[in-house]
Amino acid sequence: MLSKITSFALNGLEGVPVEVETDINKGMVSYDLVGLPDTAVKESKERVRSAIKNSALYFPVNKITINLAPADIKKEGSHYDLPLAISILKAGDQLTAETDGIVFLGELALDGSLRPVAGILPILISAKTKGYVNFIVPAGNANEASYIEGTKVFAMQSLRDVIDLLTGECSFSPVEHRSFKATQSAQQYNYDMSLVRGQKVAKRALEIAVAGGHNILLAGPPGTGKTLLARCIPTIMPDMTFEEALEVTKIHSVAGSLTEEGIVSMRPFRTPHHTATTVSLCGGGNTKIRPGEISMAHKGVLFLDELPEYTRHALESLRQPLEDRVITVTRAGGAITFPADFMLCASMNPCPCGNYGSAYLTCSCTPAQVHKYRSKISGPLLDRIDLQVEVDGIKYDDLAGESHEETSAQVKERVEKARAIQRERYRGESILVNANMGEKQIKKYCRLSAECEEILRTAFETLHLSARARSRIIKVARTIADLAFSEEIKPGHILEAASYRSYDSSGT
Repeated sequence: MLSKITSFALNGLEGVPVEVETDINKGMVSYDLVGLPDTAVKESKERVRSAIKNSALYFPVNKITINLAPADIKKEGSHYDLPLAISILKAGDQLTAETDGIVFLGELALDGSLRPVAGILPILISAKTKGYVNFIVPAGNANEASYIEGTKVFAMQSLRDVIDLLTGECSFSPVEHRSFKATQSAQQYNYDMSLVRGQKVAKRALEIAVAGGHNILLAGPPGTGKTLLARCIPTIMPDMTFEEALEVTKIHSVAGSLTEEGIVSMRPFRTPHHTATTVSLCGGGNTKIRPGEISMAHKGVLFLDELPEYTRHALESLRQPLEDRVITVTRAGGAITFPADFMLCASMNPCPCGNYGSAYLTCSCTPAQVHKYRSKISGPLLDRIDLQVEVDGIKYDDLAGESHEETSAQVKERVEKARAIQRERYRGESILVNANMGEKQIKKYCRLSAECEEILRTAFETLHLSARARSRIIKVARTIADLAFSEEIKPGHILEAASYRSYDSSGT
C-alpha cells in the first residue's frame, strides 16, 4: 500500500514542503530510502524501527521503499523521523486516520519518545505562508511554536501519543498561543550605563552610534571600561518588535541555540573569541550550511574584543555584510543568503603594550611597533566603522565618587526619539536608520551649508579621508542633528562627527 505524509525541509531560513511517500510490497525484506537523504536521515531507519516496536506497534517485514519528494532537494536533519514512522504505519494499514494537511516534524528516541529539533519556527512560518495550519511537533518545541498565530500546533511527548491523537483515542489540546510583549517585559539586562564611571566622550559616542545604527570602535589601554561600555549597548537600543524577534529567532532556531523561552526577545549580543575562523563568523559547514556569528547578531550587536588579534582574513570577511546587511554563503552544496543587519562594536588597545596615547600611563612601544600593530586592521575595514573613539583611564576620585551617572533608560529615551525622527524621514524608503543611507539619500536629506562644507573639506584633507569616510561623517552628523532635534546639519554637528575619525590618520 502507498501512503503520503507531509513534512518540511529547510533551505537556509526558508521551508520547503517534502512529501514522504512509502510503498510496502511483498518481496525480499529491504528498506530503501531515496530522495537525497543525508546521513542523519539515512540513520533514521533504526530509530524508526525501534520507536515503532517500543510503542507496541508492528514494523513491517516486507520490501519498504520510501521516497522523499521532491528528489532534487537535499534532506538534512533528524526531524524526518516522525513523518517516516507515520508513513510506514499508514502504508502498513496500522493507521487509518486522516493525515492530509498535517505537517509532521520530530526526532524519535528508541523508546518512541519525541525529541526537540532545530528549525521549527522558520518551518512553521514558511508552512503557514503556503497554506498549512495543522502541525504535530515534539513537546520540547512547544514554546517556540506558541508564538505563531493562525496555526494549530500539537506538541506531543511520544509516537504513541501522536497515534492516539490521530485516531481520537485520547484528547489533546493544541499549544496555547503566548504573548510576545509579556515575554519581553519579563527579560532584564545585566548591565546598565549607570555602572560606567566617567567616560563621557565614549558614552556620547555610544549614544550616537545606537541612535543612527552606526558601527563603533573603542580604542584605549586595558582596564578602561571598553568591554563594559560595549555590553551596555543593547540596553540603550530600542526594544525589538515582534517581527524583528521572529527574524532573529528563525536564525537562532536553525542554529539550534534557542533557549526554553522559544523566542529571542532581547537584542542579540554576540562576542566571538579572537581565534574564531572565517567560517564561524560568516557561516557555512561541511554538510549543512549554518548561520555564522554575524547572522546570529542580526538586529543586535557583534562585539569583537581585541580587534587586531583576529586573523586578517576573518576581519576582511566582514566588509561585504557591513555594506549589504546580508551575507551569501556559497559552498559545494549550494548558496544560501542569511540576514546580517547588525551593529559592529570593536575594541582594541592602541599598541602592543596598550598604553600609547594615555595621559596616565607610559608606552614602551617603538613607533614601528605601534604602526605594525595598528596596520593589522585594514583601511577599508576602518572606513566602514563610523565612530572611532579613544577611551583613556579615569582618576580614582571619579571611580570612588558619589556622582550619579545616567541610566540606560534615560539614554534609551533619547535614542528612541532620534529613531522616531528617522522612521518618519525615511517613510517610503527602504532604510530605517541614518547609517543605511546611500548617496542618493545623503544628497536628499543631508544638505550642507557652505560653512559645513568648508569644515568637511578641511577634515578630508587633514585626515586624508576616503570618499566613503566623508559620507560616513555626514551620516554621523545627521544623527547628531537628530539627537539635537535639528532639521539641518550645523557646523557643530560636522565638527563632532569629524572628531570621531581620529584613527583614520593614526598610522593604520
